Amino acid sequence: MAKRIQSFFLEEWLRNSIISSSKKNDSVIASSPSSAQTIIKAWAELREVLLHQSFLTHHLEALKLLVNFQASIYVADPQARILLLILSSDKISLPQESYPLFIRLLYVWVRKSRQNSELVDSAIDIIARLLSQRTSYEGSSVLLCDGVLLLGALSFQTPASDQSKSLCYELISKLLEEEHGLIFMSDELATNALAGISYALSSSMPIYFKRILGILFRDLCYCIQWSGLSVNRSGSSGFMDLKNSAEEHIDIVARTLFFQTRDSDYVATSNIPLQCFALALARSGSISFRAPLLLSLAFALLVEVFPLKRLYNKVLYAPGENLMSTVYEEVEHHLNGVIFKEAGSITGVCCNLYALADEGTRDSVEEQIWTYCQEVYSWHRQARLILAGTGDELNGKIEKIVESAFLMVVVFALGVTKHRLDAGVNLESKSEISVRILISFSCMEYFRRVRLSEYMDTIRAVIVYVQENTSSCSAFVKSLPSYDDLVFHRGSSRFNGYIWSGDDVQTARVLFYMRVVSTFLDKLPSSVFKAAVAPTMFLYMGHPNAKVARYAHTVFAAFVSSGKDYSSQDEERALLKEQLGYHYLKRSLESYPGITPFEGLASGVSAMVRCLPAGSPTLFYCVHSLVEKARSLPVETDPFKKAFDLLLRLLSLTDVQVLPSLMKLMAELIVQLPVPCRNTVLNQLYRQIAESDDVVRKPSLVSWVQSLSYLCSCGAR
Repeated sequence: MAKRIQSFFLEEWLRNSIISSSKKNDSVIASSPSSAQTIIKAWAELREVLLHQSFLTHHLEALKLLVNFQASIYVADPQARILLLILSSDKISLPQESYPLFIRLLYVWVRKSRQNSELVDSAIDIIARLLSQRTSYEGSSVLLCDGVLLLGALSFQTPASDQSKSLCYELISKLLEEEHGLIFMSDELATNALAGISYALSSSMPIYFKRILGILFRDLCYCIQWSGLSVNRSGSSGFMDLKNSAEEHIDIVARTLFFQTRDSDYVATSNIPLQCFALALARSGSISFRAPLLLSLAFALLVEVFPLKRLYNKVLYAPGENLMSTVYEEVEHHLNGVIFKEAGSITGVCCNLYALADEGTRDSVEEQIWTYCQEVYSWHRQARLILAGTGDELNGKIEKIVESAFLMVVVFALGVTKHRLDAGVNLESKSEISVRILISFSCMEYFRRVRLSEYMDTIRAVIVYVQENTSSCSAFVKSLPSYDDLVFHRGSSRFNGYIWSGDDVQTARVLFYMRVVSTFLDKLPSSVFKAAVAPTMFLYMGHPNAKVARYAHTVFAAFVSSGKDYSSQDEERALLKEQLGYHYLKRSLESYPGITPFEGLASGVSAMVRCLPAGSPTLFYCVHSLVEKARSLPVETDPFKKAFDLLLRLLSLTDVQVLPSLMKLMAELIVQLPVPCRNTVLNQLYRQIAESDDVVRKPSLVSWVQSLSYLCSCGAR
């Protein structure tokens, strides 16, 4: 009898993580004198199969009995030869349920004895033919997993030839690629298959290592899902031990993936293991928090789910018609790929892990996301300029990815507000986090193509911590690109023809700033407004898009209306309002009616008239400039009518010190109008003054309109 060797059954070690030592499989029967006789009889019955070339019911029972004794029996070469001869015989018809039993006994032979090399090669050939015939194991996940286990064991520390071992690896790879979905149907199947894969990876033929390891990573999602879903099982079954063990190993994988890839400046190709890891966690259900899991998952979102850095680098640094075609195909493939379609699920798992994370890990993940937003802003501005005209279709495809990335940022940011703006966080940290979220939103604003309640909920949650804090207001405003950066595109000579007003990505960011800045101008120091906001405000008053220009006028109106309740700032702020008022009127009226929208002009002028101090020199300049602008416009045109209506409204708004000057200038303008127009204006003035209840202005206005009426009648004669 061959010398028995010490054996280690890897699948049992895995299974013992599930089943406690007190509850091991009752079907494993201990050896005894009576059981030894039963085993001998069972082998004898199997020899009869070869003698009579017939496999009957009692032969199947003999096989089952031997498998029940697998923990204690020893299968030597002679017994293995019997099993192989039965399996390879064309004359013996075997029932489907017998194949896993044969496989299991052959596995015991491989793990417990020293084999003859010729017999091992023969065994590999027979098993390979059996498993290659799909009909022989169709729907049998047991046979599949036990087959992988046996093939792995045959390739590991056996005297098989290199050719036979290669056959094992090829078949293992094929089975895993084609039937991976069957592996994780149960815990026993999973442990058998994983043990077989582990045997194969431990073999002496490294040429197959990469292929099998790649398959294993691809199937990692099933492995994590298998362990993650075990949360819902009874704790007494021992599954929690397996789950903890699996999560520890997943933690090691995550740590390796993160630290190996995070420092690379540019990922040139897809990182398949990282994609598999992200998909795995997305499908795993509940999983315990571990820092490397969250860090790796966040990193996977930014480099694999939304691989914008890789795509933008190809567009920006290696342009060319052929390359653009290649990038287009890559983008199209990504949009149709499973990793992109699972973006929502992956983001959800990331947010769930973030909720469980410690403060340090949260800081790291937030930094990844916020930095990514600023990078996407910079990358996309350049890419749109390069692709303009010739690459519009490619640009549109890339924007579909970024639109989805915007949704990810919004969902993540809302999660941050729920866990970082609670009572346990100090005010300084809340303010800093709030500013970072607003800056990130501004960078991604161009990609906001749908109305999202999460978006508004997040802004409402963070804006309160910015509005009430002077330093936070200043920090947000100072993050706005400078005037020079807005007007001149820094970087490559390819952007020499850059026109700031045509940069839609930048414009969307500035619009976001103007909307937000208008809400906290009371807290913003005048010096910061003058240095950081005013130049941009005046620049965008000249934007050809009326909506954009109106927002710039709204910022001016909000600033002029601000600061009335803060006496310590009154002198500096009042002086700045006067200075900016002159420039505002000059800038606005020069471009009216071509660029300056009337609604914007009216809001700015009305704000000055209401908020500047009585007798302000700027107000005198204001009414004078408006009348002069009205004189320069054709009387029958809509711009004139709007400007004149604004002057009429100012009669009831301007202070009594400026009112005489306004009445004098308007009288000069009215008397020069054609007679029909003068009559219409006088009737309008009569109605306006008659309906007024302003006891301060009304006497002066009544006297003025009577005198004006007399002058008009004299002019008519």
